[in-house]
Amino acid sequence: MKNKVILVLLDGLGYEMAVSEMGFMEGAVAKGAARRWKMRVGLPSLSRPLYETIHTGLAPYDHGVTSNNIIRNSRHENVFSIARQAGRRTAAAAYSWFSELYNHVPYDPVMDKEVDDENRVIQHGRFYTEDDYPDAELFRQADMLVRRHEPDYLLVHPMGCDFKGHVFGGESPQYRRQAGKADDLLAIHAPSWLEAGYHVLVTADHGMDEIGTHGGTRDEVMQVAFYHLHGRDEQPCEEQEACQLSIAPTILTLMGLPKAAAMTGAVLADH
Repeated sequence: MKNKVILVLLDGLGYEMAVSEMGFMEGAVAKGAARRWKMRVGLPSLSRPLYETIHTGLAPYDHGVTSNNIIRNSRHENVFSIARQAGRRTAAAAYSWFSELYNHVPYDPVMDKEVDDENRVIQHGRFYTEDDYPDAELFRQADMLVRRHEPDYLLVHPMGCDFKGHVFGGESPQYRRQAGKADDLLAIHAPSWLEAGYHVLVTADHGMDEIGTHGGTRDEVMQVAFYHLHGRDEQPCEEQEACQLSIAPTILTLMGLPKAAAMTGAVLADH
């Protein structure tokens, strides 16, 4: 039975663009090898608050990280800390804000870029600071972490869609092409992760509007896709709506771990 999870967090990829441009993922949904939900994100629809929401199952108002400029460690039980308490191995190939949330502040771009420390909350980390860091390189680092450390929970966090959206806008050809590139990287890497015994979850923190911004309540920034790629050949399921508060308890359930009492979101998938 699978009890390991990889979460691919495609920063800034809105729902409509994901469904229209991610042919590999949508093909898996059509075959019954994956399921998709339309997910509504928290407010404000900004990255650092929603990174914390995704991993704590709490709304930004409740966990307190309500701005990208609130820079501190998480103060709540989260997927990484619960996994560590249970003796499970954690890893991340992700933006440096995750190091600040779950390892320590301030982020040191020299000493914290590569982390292999059994005492950290994120034990094995490969972190970056440049928004235009290549997604392909990030996926290769994630593969390295899988092969070298076999983590029970791995976060894979490419920034390409968010970067293109901010520069060119959420309706631009550049943003659309980047969504397709992210899907191709999933097509290359996800099958081997499934073979290694992982559930693969794919989602986004928020979407992007036509002028390259987010933070408010418009549907294009509030709606993202949430996929569970399990690899089984099942009857396709009708899409349902979901809340971003469900991600943390879903990850922990798939890992066979208890969720925190504060995690009230519905579990979207089981073993």
